[in-house]
Amino acid sequence: MNRFVTLSFVLLASATPLVAHHAFAGQFDVNKPITLMGTVTKIEWMNPHIYFYVDVKDVRGQVTTWGFSGAPPSFLMRQGIPKDAMKVGDMVKVDGFRARDGSNNASGGRVTFADGRSVFTASPEDVRPD
Repeated sequence: MNRFVTLSFVLLASATPLVAHHAFAGQFDVNKPITLMGTVTKIEWMNPHIYFYVDVKDVRGQVTTWGFSGAPPSFLMRQGIPKDAMKVGDMVKVDGFRARDGSNNASGGRVTFADGRSVFTASPEDVRPD
């Protein structure tokens, strides 16, 4: 009986990370690529994914805040992207895929800065924008 309880606990504990992690296709629509330009207003550099927010102006000057999901911080750091690579106030262009629920959220696939440098900010299993 003790072995059964121990084995059950080990199996349950090892399955938890799989349940907690979202699938790209479940959250974002690969058929709805987007490219947005604006000003970074907030950055959340924490597990399980970074999030950053960009104020985007439309042709009438109306501002809409978009939220972008990125990779885990450890993945980005292994790719040579430090925490301070993006700062509040940076002008950026973000290529990604829109959220399935139609909200102003998207995958933050590629970020291009005003100076032309570009970084891939999405998780390794995510779809890469063209």
